[in-house]
Amino acid sequence: MKVAVIGGGIIGLSSAYYLHEAGFEVTVIDKNDFSNNCSYGNAGYVCPSHFVPLATPGIVKQGLKWMWNSRSPFYVQPRLDMSLIKWGLKFMQIATPAHVENSAIPLRDIAILSKKMYEEWNAIPGFSFAYEQKGLLEIFQTDAGAEKCKHLVEKAHELGLTDTLLLNYDQLQAMEPQTKLNAKGAVLFNCDAHLYPNLLMNRLFNLLKDRGVHFVKDTEVVGFEKKGKEITGIKTNKEFYATDAVVMATGSWSRELAAQLDLDILLMPGRGYSITLENSPYKINYPAVLVEGRAALTPMDGNKIRFGGTMEITSTKTPPRMNRVEGLLQAVKGFYPEFDIPVPAIEKVWYGFRPCSADGLPYLGKTGKWNNLVVATGHSMVGLSLGAGTGKLVSELIQDKQPSMDIRPFNPDRFN
Repeated sequence: MKVAVIGGGIIGLSSAYYLHEAGFEVTVIDKNDFSNNCSYGNAGYVCPSHFVPLATPGIVKQGLKWMWNSRSPFYVQPRLDMSLIKWGLKFMQIATPAHVENSAIPLRDIAILSKKMYEEWNAIPGFSFAYEQKGLLEIFQTDAGAEKCKHLVEKAHELGLTDTLLLNYDQLQAMEPQTKLNAKGAVLFNCDAHLYPNLLMNRLFNLLKDRGVHFVKDTEVVGFEKKGKEITGIKTNKEFYATDAVVMATGSWSRELAAQLDLDILLMPGRGYSITLENSPYKINYPAVLVEGRAALTPMDGNKIRFGGTMEITSTKTPPRMNRVEGLLQAVKGFYPEFDIPVPAIEKVWYGFRPCSADGLPYLGKTGKWNNLVVATGHSMVGLSLGAGTGKLVSELIQDKQPSMDIRPFNPDRFN
């Protein structure tokens, strides 16, 4: 049985891994060359701690304040775009305390499943990707941040993440003795791990290639052959591929591709930026999220440190904005005052688009329109964290098996 996976990011490659394990003949098609998608430039977190969706009441209020500041951590580029308007209205409608409460368990469950899959991968001989479980710090500077983090710890304990701790300043500073911190305290999520995304993606690609997965690069899907409720083939700008099943793992380009199958997926690209330093004079022991700064730092692969963040809801055709990189580095310096990092040349900056659903939950599952299509997109800022688990679930869905967890909250048809 042939399965075509459209999209060569972590979701697509993870799906290919588990589909191949299940005995399918797998072809992965990507519009680029598999070497520089959004899965490469992220913070590398594998984080059950991220059980709060992007769509929250607080981010809507803050986002409206930041809308006219293109350097802000969360920026929506004002423009007349019906897709953006439709997405934004649903985002504001659904960003309620009840939605945050209802999202916590499914986000926790898919993250825990994914972490288990990464741990299994890490045990494969020769397939290491700098995976470490050291935990994740969420550092706060203000009383409001402290109150938010206190509730976050309580919620984590309620969800069974009982090794989550609230640290005061002295406890936090003791964890990072080589650099001064400007903070009041932090949450330590001991449940979290991290890895080096570049190493993971390169080694996963090579592993799959060695095992016989077929890769088609620099090829754009331009249409589909259909028969009844089945997709029987994929038309590209180069060749036609007959298939028995299709996985749509196309990230920020999923809305346009889904429209070719008469599917309306509420999704917008959210661009993020990152900078990676090798052999940096600045050192940290632990990955960290900066609460008020909305930035992330990760020590990676022994000699690297990555700074990443910002969420820029914009078109995939909009050129990068270097002032957002300046804002990112300023946020870092606000917490790590000794980190004096100049803004690099644009060719030293990574940027890519995260696929943001209208409610902050992935779109994962089959649709009512097509019997042999699985949609796997909309993971926002946690695509890598949820990648291995999503691939496992995709394989189970293609095989019509009972999924390893309840995926009903991720139904791709939920807004239709």
